Amino acid sequence: MKDGLVSGLKRSETYVTTLDMRARQLVADVFSTPAMIGLMERTSVELTEPFLDEHEQTVGIHVDVRHMAATRIGQSVTITAEILEVKDRKIRYVVAATNDQGVKIGEGYHRRAVINQKKFAGGA
Repeated sequence: MKDGLVSGLKRSETYVTTLDMRARQLVADVFSTPAMIGLMERTSVELTEPFLDEHEQTVGIHVDVRHMAATRIGQSVTITAEILEVKDRKIRYVVAATNDQGVKIGEGYHRRAVINQKKFAGGA
């Protein structure tokens, strides 16, 4: 890891929800919890990647998130990830999601571990 990967770093990204992100078990076309968590992970990865050395990447190791309100497919959501702690090649983030109506739809915590891609791919 490069210097500069420290607590307080933050990234926000806005995404438009699509039919691929819908909660398929519901009649209404609403944004699913797995899709929201996926965007939270994606934003965390994008925050972290510039601070990784060659052959490093992160893998998700823990998610603790609440989905608090519905968002219709077609609306946009803004995901914010902030680093709370970097310790022993593990990163802890606080994550949040807000829809384009200004409603907080999700919040929680996420953890990722920094791995060596070559060792990971080889099973070592």
